[in-house]
Amino acid sequence: MFSKIKTTLLAFSVFSFVLAPSLSFALSKIRVTSSSFRNGGRIGSKFVYSGFGCSGKNVSPEIRWGALPRGTKSVAVTVYDPDAPTGSGWWHWVVYDIPAGVHELKEGAGTKDGHRLPPGSRQAVTDFGAPGYGGPCPPKGDRPHHYIVTVYALKTAKLPVPSAASPAQIGYFLHFATIGKGRLVGRYGR
Repeated sequence: MFSKIKTTLLAFSVFSFVLAPSLSFALSKIRVTSSSFRNGGRIGSKFVYSGFGCSGKNVSPEIRWGALPRGTKSVAVTVYDPDAPTGSGWWHWVVYDIPAGVHELKEGAGTKDGHRLPPGSRQAVTDFGAPGYGGPCPPKGDRPHHYIVTVYALKTAKLPVPSAASPAQIGYFLHFATIGKGRLVGRYGR
């Protein structure tokens, strides 16, 4: 009998100190919205890439996020197309080192030079080969692609990456620094 109680207490201790903190991470969900498109909705031509056969204006959408988990020291935002016919998807925008007090990227903030971003924020080179926002431009005739906007709450003020870091390098550091995240998905096809 004493052995069963001891085993039960040990299991509870393991849960409390090992598993419970990871469960609290899973509960740190951030609400993400945009006035540029609704969740699951179609992305307008204003936000579509200008090039590769697409004739949009390549303006980055407005992205807003709600309350961040306690301990957030910075924010990162990514826009990713998992449907791109590359075998690895396509990174359309990666912004990081956004100060924790900021809760929005304004429409048009994703210029190549980054001068419209919140002070201190940095952009990665995307799969278009340059920093800044690159809008949707799926192959003609493909079913509409999904463009996943993810907002990450990070436990570090600055990611330890070089200025020419790839989205994969940044993703590696995001993985270990994230304490909460939220998503918004837009769709576009032509």
